[in-house]
Amino acid sequence: MKQPQKLVKPQGKLAVLLPGLGAVSTTTIAGVMLARRGVAAPVGALTQLGTIRLGKRTDNRSPRIKDFVPLPSLDDLEFGGWDIFPDNAHEAAVEAKVLETAHLDAVREELAAVTPMKAVFYPDYVRRLHGPHVKTGRSKADMVEQVRDDIRGFVRSRGADRAVAVWCGSTEIFIAPSEVHQSVAAFEAGLLASHPGISNSQIYAWACIKEGVPFANGAPNLTVDFPAASELSRTHGVPIAGKDFKTGQTLMKTVIAPAFKARMLGISGWFSTNILGNRDGVVLDDPDSFKTKEASKLSVLEQILQPGLYKELYSKLYHKVRIEHYPPRGDAKEGWDNIDLFGWLGYPMQMKVNFLCRDSILAAPIVLDLALFLDLAARAGFSGTQEWLSFYFKSPMTAPELYPEHDLFIQSMKLKNTLRWMMGEELITHLGNEYYD
Repeated sequence: MKQPQKLVKPQGKLAVLLPGLGAVSTTTIAGVMLARRGVAAPVGALTQLGTIRLGKRTDNRSPRIKDFVPLPSLDDLEFGGWDIFPDNAHEAAVEAKVLETAHLDAVREELAAVTPMKAVFYPDYVRRLHGPHVKTGRSKADMVEQVRDDIRGFVRSRGADRAVAVWCGSTEIFIAPSEVHQSVAAFEAGLLASHPGISNSQIYAWACIKEGVPFANGAPNLTVDFPAASELSRTHGVPIAGKDFKTGQTLMKTVIAPAFKARMLGISGWFSTNILGNRDGVVLDDPDSFKTKEASKLSVLEQILQPGLYKELYSKLYHKVRIEHYPPRGDAKEGWDNIDLFGWLGYPMQMKVNFLCRDSILAAPIVLDLALFLDLAARAGFSGTQEWLSFYFKSPMTAPELYPEHDLFIQSMKLKNTLRWMMGEELITHLGNEYYD
């Protein structure tokens, strides 16, 4: 990325397109609508409540991020999306059972006006879901063109100036990159042949990139993290980011594991289990979809702890992850961790973490932040992988030769320093020598 010489200010409306109008999407949309009316606060959204230090600590310059970088106002957001069910956003939110009736009633008419477009849905990639509100086409290439038509039509009908997209759909089955993913030409040929390696989410992403719409992947699917998508995004000047929203249990891992590593405490075992009863739980009950999620969740500790460098502390770590569908919990997910660690002279200790969280409540502010930051990236002239947005993902995308940074605090520093750099401010190193010279 080159430092922007002139950062284009946001003009007009921003269309926020969400493939998958389920619990996460409707919680995001309703939350923004409530925040616009002053009914509830957008807690968890860095773009709305976060601050950024500028200059020395003694300068006392810590503006809100939304006042520092040119972000769209919440009033300028127009929401749309696709889903395999025809329910409007109010009906889908009632079905999801995340938000209380009082909150939904406050924005009922506005929510009901958000109706999904027909979805691209090949059931082989999400086997536990079936819905009637789906597109038909001659090939996957035809599906891409239909989504492109949808994007143009939505932007035009809502009078929007530009658009961004955030994948909020279900976890797809595990797909390994193959020859079809290696170049734009190979992928385009694969679309025409309806290649089985091209999934639903890849079709949406390809359509968005070709329409100049920045795209973030909120699931662990192979969606934009392959050479052809990277090549296309750079050619079209489109920012992309992913993958898999970092919400509950993995958020805790990226806080706790760096603390152990920083103090050189060893870990012999880390067992993680989750119970959840929402639609995500239904999908992840399929072993092939779980495999996709498992790969995302398991990679975090390996890359934070670097057992190759710290053999005596982490090379024998036994890490296991389980996800169980448990309908009584609905969206109120419980993540339970047992950590067996050891300290001075090898003496054993334990830590237990029981995070009773709300999946969509944690994901909604991530969706908002990604939409606003990706729009900022586009106006800054950035394209391709936006590693500075790693803060939001379990499996951050990077350049091919790089390993991802998973430490939440390194990710936070990277994000804020990128904002400072964009705006021509001095980067913060936290060295602090200047206060004692």
